[in-house]
Amino acid sequence: MSSKDIPVTQGIRFLREKKIDFVSFLFRYEEKGGTQHTAIELNVPEHNVVKTLVFEDENGKGLIVLMHGDMEVSVKELARILGVKTVSTCSQQKAMKYTGYQFGGTSPFGTRTVLPVFVEETIFLLEEIYINGGKQGFILEMNPIDLRRTLDLVEVNVAIKK
Repeated sequence: MSSKDIPVTQGIRFLREKKIDFVSFLFRYEEKGGTQHTAIELNVPEHNVVKTLVFEDENGKGLIVLMHGDMEVSVKELARILGVKTVSTCSQQKAMKYTGYQFGGTSPFGTRTVLPVFVEETIFLLEEIYINGGKQGFILEMNPIDLRRTLDLVEVNVAIKK
């Protein structure tokens, strides 16, 4: 893919500004296809596809969790780590307000509002990850170490099997 073909999202601008290397992939987006569809389209393990999830605590504070595609977030454990009673996923409208990205195209890079970012610690054991570039059907392959170089992260252990 030539650089002319890459959608210029806020995420791409953010990564270019930070001088982060990535490889871009455009693929056929499927509504509700999730990380399983992405993994099939890119012929990569679903475990390496990192989803960007937008949550909110009981006080209405937003946050992002980066999680393996084949895992879920234990909201109970996440709430315990945050020191709050409850954490829940944001509505599509609220997530878009926080991030500036449409569902299925949410990237942790270049969000409209700077939110705390929590990342499943085992993501750093992977050689490469596939993460959304800020548009539906647009994925970036990158070194997970670059997450640390670009985002203010908190590593957590909140993964549970789907």
